[in-house]
Amino acid sequence: MDNPEPIRADRLRLSPGFAVGVTEEMIHQVVHAFYGRIRQDPALSPIFNRVIAADAWPAHLQKMCDFWSSVMLMSGRFHGAPMPAHARIAGQDGQGLNGRHFARWLHLFAETVAELCPPEAAALFQQKSQMIAQSLQLGIAASRGEIPSISQVALSR
Repeated sequence: MDNPEPIRADRLRLSPGFAVGVTEEMIHQVVHAFYGRIRQDPALSPIFNRVIAADAWPAHLQKMCDFWSSVMLMSGRFHGAPMPAHARIAGQDGQGLNGRHFARWLHLFAETVAELCPPEAAALFQQKSQMIAQSLQLGIAASRGEIPSISQVALSR
């Protein structure tokens, strides 16, 4: 596993994952196992295969390891913009990502962490994944105009 920069000890001790035993190695195992499942899943693999070229998977997996390291261990390694990237993905029906896609993603993620992590770490991964999925779904809905922006609500009063 490639660990590009060490996490400062003070940040690590304050991170949500530290208290439940999350490590960089655990994150690596979870990310690689989870996306292995995604790439085999009949509902999600067509979307991922359309968006991520076969030769781009190593870079994507590293980016996801950086993301989860930042979420769980406060490493600060992830630098990206997940919302626009997910908002521009079209689903098989051309309508984009929807609740069924996120429910399947969460199910596969929960299975993966339950198998690979101690219970407290798995619970934290699941909690964070649910928050992330909810945030992405709300952002995607807002970007499609499915929910009004705060300025639209304010103007309508």
